[in-house]
Amino acid sequence: MPDTAQHALWNGPSGHAWVEAERILDQMFAPFALLLAQAIPAHPPARVLDVGCGTGAVSLEIATRLGSGGHCTGVDISAPLITRAITRAASAGLPVDFIVADAQRLALPPASFDRIVSRFGVMFFDDPAMAFSNLRQATRRGGALHAIAWRSAAENPFMTTAERAAAPLLALPARVANAPGQFAFADRDRVIAILTEAGWQDIEVVAREVACEVDAADLPAYVTLLGPVGSALRSGGIEPALRARVVQAMDEAFAPFVVGDRVRFDAACWELRAVAP
Repeated sequence: MPDTAQHALWNGPSGHAWVEAERILDQMFAPFALLLAQAIPAHPPARVLDVGCGTGAVSLEIATRLGSGGHCTGVDISAPLITRAITRAASAGLPVDFIVADAQRLALPPASFDRIVSRFGVMFFDDPAMAFSNLRQATRRGGALHAIAWRSAAENPFMTTAERAAAPLLALPARVANAPGQFAFADRDRVIAILTEAGWQDIEVVAREVACEVDAADLPAYVTLLGPVGSALRSGGIEPALRARVVQAMDEAFAPFVVGDRVRFDAACWELRAVAP
């Protein structure tokens, strides 16, 4: 059965919040878009599938690298994100196809892609082994998987600062280990087991620390739009005085990451690589 929880999340307020935060997120995670795109051989032309493509930053970067000889397709469960991605591709004049679908269950033609990529899009499957099996059968023999996923919450203090600061003031949902979500792939051994069960070979799961930054002026919008705290603040029912206390607590908690007019942090991630047999 489809994961109705993820569908509702990304087609509701969270999806629209990500569209609103597009510029901030593109700037913050630009190093990953470059990492994924530049790893693709320029020749021969490739057919690439971008899983969990969001508003299309990685897909557009890849399409620019591939030029007219290759082709990129982006897939995401969120209609608001895909709508925005289509608009961006048209404005850029880049030939990218975008599909609103759950990549876990999407009927993809066998051996139709040379490469599967993802920037923080593979941690949300309710059955990741099924998802990676579906993606593997859609990859030609010898084709590659190249994905980026978060390591643990403990290794990513920037990503958890807002909820730690707001926790004494707001009732926030508890994180569940291995459940679909940002840190679902924290356990390296579990990730390897998932890819192995899905039929991938030559599996590599390598720890990376990637320097990221964003304008300090954008930090308030980032923390009040996204994540568990952003969801709580957007849900309504929070009195202005409480909201102000939450925002102040987060502002103080993020101070160590602010350097002049920039916010800087290291993203602790896994770089996943594998080959389709």
